[in-house]
Amino acid sequence: MTIAEVLSDEELRQSEFPVTRNRVFLGHAAVCALPQRVAQAVSDCAVGGTTEDQEAYVGQLLYRTREIVATAIGASLREIALVGPTSLALSFIADGLEFEAGDNVICYQDDYPSNVYPWMALEAKGVEVRFVHPPQLGQIEPEHVLELVDDRTRLVALASCHFISGWRIDVDGIGRELRSRGVLFCVDAIQTVGAFPSSVEYVDFLAADAHKWMLGPCSAGILYVRHEIQDRLKPRTFGWHNVECPDFIAQSDLKLKPDSRRYEAGTHNLVGMAGLKASLGMLQEVGIENVSKELLRKRSFASKRLVEKGWHVIGAEAPDERCGGMLSFYKSNTNLRAIHSKLAAENITVSLRKDRSQQNYLRISPHFYNTDEELERLLTFL
Repeated sequence: MTIAEVLSDEELRQSEFPVTRNRVFLGHAAVCALPQRVAQAVSDCAVGGTTEDQEAYVGQLLYRTREIVATAIGASLREIALVGPTSLALSFIADGLEFEAGDNVICYQDDYPSNVYPWMALEAKGVEVRFVHPPQLGQIEPEHVLELVDDRTRLVALASCHFISGWRIDVDGIGRELRSRGVLFCVDAIQTVGAFPSSVEYVDFLAADAHKWMLGPCSAGILYVRHEIQDRLKPRTFGWHNVECPDFIAQSDLKLKPDSRRYEAGTHNLVGMAGLKASLGMLQEVGIENVSKELLRKRSFASKRLVEKGWHVIGAEAPDERCGGMLSFYKSNTNLRAIHSKLAAENITVSLRKDRSQQNYLRISPHFYNTDEELERLLTFL
């Protein structure tokens, strides 16, 4: 399947993406609509559990899922843990590292709360939390981070792409400089994995659930931990899966698995893993480079049309390398909540978001299978 085939063959598009039969779905930065092959994989796994021995196929399912995740972000199998929600993965990192009173971590208070609260909780241990202050919402440049780093900085935690502004940070640029200073770098990549090529070359930790751009089920997310620092990130949960127990017999000491499986204490969400494997397989078939080009094309198309209609578009002039797949916009003296409700009544799904200043935004986040005609339909109501 190619993007060109999907966009030129409506029967194929509706078959692969059933939501398109009666809805313009532009909410992939929130919770995606599942593609047919993902829903089928989830169903097949669940139905298989009624007629087959689930233990017989779980090992292969987890191996193949871990393998395709590793390929998607340029990691090795031993660096991928399948732990579920992004919030859980980030909390594992915050709680599993050893900090001393007087250490500091750097994050952005206006990132999604999942990537703020775990670091704020460290204040109870005497850790100072320093917030980045970019001049515009989400538009973090390397210098905004590095100016806060000192010899007591232990970790920087940022989102790869801001959930409102759609600004993609320079992950490699920031990570390369932090690596040279011995500072750990944690990335919440839920808004980019599945939408843009992802690299962990200069990243120590990465977390992302599957239910946005990966087009997978909820709570089927990933945790990447660089192999060289896995001994520094201590598991805080223990069970049969992450501690060695031959023949399911508890041993006299706790011997952790020698790789990222040490962060997977118990039984996995098998139907979620089946869906994740199917969704990433589909994206691999289409090609992430192709997906990212199409998302940027759609973003540019929608941005220009919105500006022409008098809307203020966040990051309208941002360069492509800093643009994510979503687009947020507003208009003064306009009831965005009412427009959001009107769009919903017309079976057009967009998101309504608000920043710290209480400014409301409409946010659209089309994926590669959305057509220009769908975007035009949205624009007729704005």
